[in-house]
Amino acid sequence: MPDLTTLAINTIRTLSMDAVQKANSGHPGLPMGAAPLAYTLWMRHLRFNPRNPGWHNRDRFVLSAGHGSMLLYSLLYLTGFDVSLDDLKNFRQWGSPTPGHPEHGDTAGVETTTGPLGQGAATAVGMALAEAFLARHFNRDGHNVVDHHTYALVSDGDLMEGVCLEAAALAGHWGLGKLIYLYDDNEVTLDGAADMIFSEDIALRFEAMGWHVSRVIDGKDVAAIDEAIEKAKDLTDKPSLIAVRTIIGYGSPNKQGSSAAHGSPLGEDEVALAKQTLGWGTTDKFHVPGDALEHFRSALDTGAAAEAEWQNRFQTWRAACPDLAAEWERATAGEFAPGWRAALPSWEAGASIATRNAGGEALNVLARFAPTMIGGDADLAGSTKTLIDGAANTGPGQPAERNLRFGVREHAMGAIVNGLALHGGIVKPYSATFFTFSDYMRPAIRLGALMNLPTVYVFTHDSIGLGEDGPTHQPVEHLMSLRVMPNLHVFRPADATETAGAWAAIAELDHPAAIVLSRQNLPVLAGNDEGIHEGVARGAYILSEHESGDIDAIIMASGSEVSIALDAAGLLEEADIRVRVVSMPCWELFEAQDDDYKESVLPPTVTRRVSIEAGATLGWSKYIGASGIAIGVDRFGASAPYTKIYEAFGLTPGHVAEAVNSLLDA
Repeated sequence: MPDLTTLAINTIRTLSMDAVQKANSGHPGLPMGAAPLAYTLWMRHLRFNPRNPGWHNRDRFVLSAGHGSMLLYSLLYLTGFDVSLDDLKNFRQWGSPTPGHPEHGDTAGVETTTGPLGQGAATAVGMALAEAFLARHFNRDGHNVVDHHTYALVSDGDLMEGVCLEAAALAGHWGLGKLIYLYDDNEVTLDGAADMIFSEDIALRFEAMGWHVSRVIDGKDVAAIDEAIEKAKDLTDKPSLIAVRTIIGYGSPNKQGSSAAHGSPLGEDEVALAKQTLGWGTTDKFHVPGDALEHFRSALDTGAAAEAEWQNRFQTWRAACPDLAAEWERATAGEFAPGWRAALPSWEAGASIATRNAGGEALNVLARFAPTMIGGDADLAGSTKTLIDGAANTGPGQPAERNLRFGVREHAMGAIVNGLALHGGIVKPYSATFFTFSDYMRPAIRLGALMNLPTVYVFTHDSIGLGEDGPTHQPVEHLMSLRVMPNLHVFRPADATETAGAWAAIAELDHPAAIVLSRQNLPVLAGNDEGIHEGVARGAYILSEHESGDIDAIIMASGSEVSIALDAAGLLEEADIRVRVVSMPCWELFEAQDDDYKESVLPPTVTRRVSIEAGATLGWSKYIGASGIAIGVDRFGASAPYTKIYEAFGLTPGHVAEAVNSLLDA
């Protein structure tokens, strides 16, 4: 009869084997090899409450190696989260809360969506960063209401990915002492032995990045794993990597230690042999020994007691710090203090200002109304205008500042900002870089959209209007490619007033948002701020039209091309052609309006339509119709002053007016 610890660990292994086999799909190797590591963390160190997965001061656990999802699902079921044995039996099936890779929001206890390797490890850095910032902001002498660790289980594949190493470099630079990576060092990848493609000294690499590194040479040695985690927890000035030498597929007599155990079911016969090798005593599927389940379910009482103790501390702190407590409530709800909307900046019509500058002003107003609004840039603060005035910068051993200095690490920046949002308490975390470099962070943006996080991705230098830097820096296809991403709201405001309106709309969104801003100065549109802000909040609105209300044609545009559309309308008015100009700063918000509103802006009876936007024209057909004309940029840009580029590419009032005339003559 195995001891209780061995029985519990083998319960994780057998549940994982059985679930993968029943689904005839999945990755049994990691759960079988890493079960002792995960057991030790979850039962001896990780603070969580299965009855309240969102408890604020819980430790965070990220399974960055998301392909080993059955390891996590087994633990969630066994420790008493809202995951049933039937859910394990429906692993990877339609509608099940146990999908192939962990998905935040689908499964109680899953802190972040993982699967694309490296993303979870980088996102965990954001979670640890949030803990450090919130601890400094809210904790007071004798009142530690923010005090927890972030753990990530990482694989060889995670450590090969650039996003992981970008983020790990920042974690070491910042000195995130409550971040611990548990490295499942099993020497095997999907295609074969890891040394075929992976031979660097990981310990030296992480030490060079400022991490504490330790090794456990036997991944079955629970006592050694326990000691390594305890030592890592004692460190407060640097993150820790614990490399644990495991055996992938441990227990499978014919497949353990090889890639054959990585990404395919073991097979019915091999599962039976593995259970025999582990001394399981039965070939029954999904068997959970009563002693093991009782042991794991002790986490229910342990977790409830841990949260109750914290709640007592929290109430004492609340009484001692009522102003901070009120701020806590707003921060955890993701809200700004009252009065923020009235404080948004305003500009005189006819003034000339780049929307990146206006965006920086609006951002700073919002930051005054949310002290836990933090964010930063990829070494471009002077250009993106996203520094918070009067706030300090992050630096060596200094993570808890509002201005996050990410360096030239766009991919990690996106993932870290996602982690800030997932942690909670950070209001509208944001990142900033040039729009063309959204390519470098697109996987993180996609995961942020998949999880529907309230993140903000600020992109400046939005088009060929960038000018002399040339086509490498001039985004052309980027705007449309982000518009097709589900859940992501993309804003491209026409002027300073629309930019403030865009930030106002973003402040109330529960979706991720990208705000795309110009480098060049743009004229401030005539009209009242309130009306323009309302128009932005609806995604598209009538900016101008003939006083009679009759319409011969519609010109629609976004961003810097709205002023061109207005000038074109002026030329047409001189020829007695009645034109409506529609500004379309956010397609996603416009699509969310009811049909009556959409038809009031774009009447179906008016089929003569022209769009203008300094980017790919693909997609505009939805609004201009089969007979409309889309003016844009369907090739790469060029290096020249932006006014010359606009003229050469036909982004001029005259060209737009000619397009409208051609439709009227048809």
